[in-house]
Amino acid sequence: MNSSGVLTLLNMMSEHSKTKTSFYRRIYVAYLVEQGINTVPNIIAATGMPRRTAQDTFAAIHELDIQLQNTHGVYSIQSWGAVNPVWVGENIQHIKKVLNYP
Repeated sequence: MNSSGVLTLLNMMSEHSKTKTSFYRRIYVAYLVEQGINTVPNIIAATGMPRRTAQDTFAAIHELDIQLQNTHGVYSIQSWGAVNPVWVGENIQHIKKVLNYP
C-alpha cells in the first residue's frame, strides 16, 4: 500500500459515524446537566457547540430514554434510562475526544 493509501486508511479509522457522535453528544449533554451545566447557554459555553445543536440535543435526549425535566430553561435528569451514568463518567475524556470538545 502506498503512502496515500495508508493516509486514507488512517483517516477512515479516525472518523466516527454520525450514529456514534449523536449518541455521545446526547450522553455528554446529560452528563453536563448532571454536573450542573444545565442550561443551553451553559452547554454552549462549556462545549462550543452551536446553539441549534444544543437545542436539538436537548430535544432528542428522550430518544435514549433519558428523562429530563425542564423548568424555565434549567434542565435536570429524572432518569438515565438504559444509559449507565457511571460508564459515562469513567469514559468522559474519550467521549469528549470523539466529539472534539474541550
